[in-house]
Amino acid sequence: MDFLIPLLIVIAIVVIIGIVLWATYNALVTLNVRVDEAWSDITVQLKRRADLLPNLIEAVKGYAAHEKGVFEAVTKARAETLSVSGPADAAVAEGHMQAALKSLFAVAEAYPELHASQNFLHLQGELVDTEDKIQAARRFYNGGVRELNTKIQIFPNNMFAKQLGFHNRDFFDVADAAAIAEPPRVQF
Repeated sequence: MDFLIPLLIVIAIVVIIGIVLWATYNALVTLNVRVDEAWSDITVQLKRRADLLPNLIEAVKGYAAHEKGVFEAVTKARAETLSVSGPADAAVAEGHMQAALKSLFAVAEAYPELHASQNFLHLQGELVDTEDKIQAARRFYNGGVRELNTKIQIFPNNMFAKQLGFHNRDFFDVADAAAIAEPPRVQF
């Protein structure tokens, strides 16, 4: 009978530890899935933008066919964007894409006839909408990464999160901040 109270205390401690592990694991899984979902949203928007670019290039090419270097740079940036495998690669590709788009719109500004093209204006509007969606998806992704990384690093989660297979995720930060300091000018 004397051993019953210590046994109940040990059982209560084990149950409490089990509940804490269970709750922490479920919270980490939820945050991990949210980050994966947010990354998927980013890739969808990057693909959408990449799908708009060939049409935009063709619209500009009709007026400025001699600007071959600019078109090649946009095409290369598009291919790079489509082949990213994670936030670090996407950050580098995003910097290249922004620089290429700035060059493309700089060329487009030199052709007043292009500004009157309904096709170009429609594509321009779609690109602005897509850029807004990419920005929103990045904010959602980075918010999810912040929550997940915080949950992994706080006590007592930091003692067993890595053993449960959870690790810090990378933020989607653009490698070359100067490249995106000013968005591409798409207003004529």
